[in-house]
Amino acid sequence: MGFMDKVKAQADSLAQKAQEGAKAGQDKLSGMQAKRHADALLQELGGIVYCQRAGRPGTAGDDRVAAIISQLQTYEAEHGQITPMSADAPTAPSGQEGGFVPGGGSMVGSPQQGAPAYAGGIPQAGGIPQSGGIPQSGGIPQSGGIPQ
Repeated sequence: MGFMDKVKAQADSLAQKAQEGAKAGQDKLSGMQAKRHADALLQELGGIVYCQRAGRPGTAGDDRVAAIISQLQTYEAEHGQITPMSADAPTAPSGQEGGFVPGGGSMVGSPQQGAPAYAGGIPQAGGIPQSGGIPQSGGIPQSGGIPQ
């Protein structure tokens, strides 16, 4: 087998692996989109049930409920059984409250692990001088003239 044959075989192998990776990524994206759609259907169904139970006029009828249930059953046939989560269940990982903060930690509660507690005000190290004014040494000449 010549050098060019080896290069061609290796290129074919890499192309096949790239196609497999692209297909896996597309499958994952498809699954995520399907889950998002199912979540939207569940939310709509919950809203309809709530409005019906609250006795609100103009609420979607049984036809729309039947259509949503049919779509959810199709989803379950393709992706597995839907397991509803309690609305009262925490959505953040245990031990964390509040919204998303880049790098971890939380917006509410204790500071990030290893970080000093922030007491407010201006930090003492670096940043703005605590004297309240412009530094006098090496700054703007106080005589009002041009330095010589």
